[in-house]
Amino acid sequence: MVQQVSETTTPSTPGKLKPDKPHHHIHNRFRIHSSNSRLTLFSSLFLAFILLLFFFTFTPPPPPPSTTAPRRVLGDSWGGSHWERLVSKSARRSSTSGHTVLVTGAAGFVGTHVSLALKRRGDGVLGLDNFNRYYDPNLKRARRKLLERAGVFVVEGDINDGPLLKKLFDVVPFTHVMHLAAQAGVRYAMQNPNSYVHSNIAGFVNLLEACKSANPQPAIVWASSSSVYGLNSKVPFSEKDRTDQPASLYAATKKAGEEIAHSYNHIYGLSITALRFFTVYGPYGRPDMAYFFFTKDILKGKQITVFESPDGGSVARDFTYIDDIVKGCLGALDTAKKSTGSGGKKKSNAQFRVFNLGNTSPVPVSELVAILEKLLKVKAKKKILPMPRNGDVKFTHANISLAYRDLGYRPTIDLETGLKKFVKWYLEFYSSGSNKKGSW
Repeated sequence: MVQQVSETTTPSTPGKLKPDKPHHHIHNRFRIHSSNSRLTLFSSLFLAFILLLFFFTFTPPPPPPSTTAPRRVLGDSWGGSHWERLVSKSARRSSTSGHTVLVTGAAGFVGTHVSLALKRRGDGVLGLDNFNRYYDPNLKRARRKLLERAGVFVVEGDINDGPLLKKLFDVVPFTHVMHLAAQAGVRYAMQNPNSYVHSNIAGFVNLLEACKSANPQPAIVWASSSSVYGLNSKVPFSEKDRTDQPASLYAATKKAGEEIAHSYNHIYGLSITALRFFTVYGPYGRPDMAYFFFTKDILKGKQITVFESPDGGSVARDFTYIDDIVKGCLGALDTAKKSTGSGGKKKSNAQFRVFNLGNTSPVPVSELVAILEKLLKVKAKKKILPMPRNGDVKFTHANISLAYRDLGYRPTIDLETGLKKFVKWYLEFYSSGSNKKGSW
């Protein structure tokens, strides 16, 4: 075995080749040369393959960043001289004492009514809305048409778009921001929780970042919610009551918003006012609200589900008509003091407020249904069920004494009067073909 190995391999130590067998040495040299040739050939082919692969797949490195950022293009949805003229024109005040207001969620229910009221009295108003599909966007488009006729331009964009917000503040020196953009709805949070974090927390922070960096910094009024009172059993709900027991993710994101707002007020000197809305209803309202889909289903002869509390008691809400809410919003804007920061730096303490905006007269949902039956002249097909654990609470009831004192807030519309206005609008809107392309 040792003899055979020595004959077929090159020795590792000199002097071990036997001179009497030279033919073995020649044979070994020939085999080594052949092996080396094949190795060289394969290496050359492999190197050529690598070079070809590099040639066909190589992409040059990007050029060094320019000192001027390239113009961002979002399908021509915003930007450009024509767009800037529309923005500036919409935000122009017709009253020397008026505000210049950015209204987020302007194509939403409350946003539309607030924008129209501001424009009517001479304020400069610019709207911002992403027209998402949480409910029928055709209703939002119809609201936008109302705003366009009133001279309010609505930018189609998202509050999470930082460059867009920066651009808006570069074009217009807003004195106030009315922040109404949010992912609404208590029950939908169980289906799509991320949308609430994205809009109500991340979006709010993004807006606050834009506001604290603006010069001048605007005063901010924003929509919190009565849902922050959660499982609180003390009634009526007061701004001083505990709000650390949210019953839904929606409520939790609104509570988080209040805490985040406080931190920006404390650190950057932003003037911030939170408004806790209580069950707002009225024309151009939200289709996911009970009064809205009850009306729809009663007219179609469909069964409606009316919930009762686990102990068999009535579920009640502090229904607040949209016109009363708008008065509260305008009162908050008019009494908001200026922010005290500049360029992201706080100079002194700034105003921070929280107000309830409700009607102070809770009404059982069963009474809401009875009023709709009377106005629609149709008997509802009702199914009574215990309230599920989906984030809803048994009742809401606002203490509005603080808003009454500081904002001059005085709600005047009772539920039957308000529902009469809503039903009139509903019948006209959905019978006139205004929503033929929608899901109604």
